Amino acid sequence: MRELSKLKGLGPKSEKSLNDIGIYTLPDLKVVGPVQAFIKLQTTCNIKPSLNFLYAMISAIENVHWTKIAKTEKAKLLMELEDYKELQDFLDVEKTN
Repeated sequence: MRELSKLKGLGPKSEKSLNDIGIYTLPDLKVVGPVQAFIKLQTTCNIKPSLNFLYAMISAIENVHWTKIAKTEKAKLLMELEDYKELQDFLDVEKTN
C-alpha cells in the first residue's frame, strides 16, 4: 500500500498501525478522524500510541509537519480525548448498574 507513509508525519510503522485498524488512505483517515483513530489504536491494538502519533495524524491531514500543529489545536485534541474518556467511563458505569 504505502500511501499513508508518504504523508507528512507518518512513516511505515504508523502506516501499519493504521492499516491494522482499517485505515488505508488519507480519505479513510479523514472519515474516521484522528481522535477516533487514536482511541481505536489504544483500545484494539497491542501498541500504545503516544500523543505525537495523534499530532502526526493531524499533520498528515493538514499536510504540515507535526511540530507545526498549533498549541490551540493540541489543546483541542486533548480536550476531545478527555471528553471521550469521560463518556466511556460513564457508559461503563451505566452498564454495571
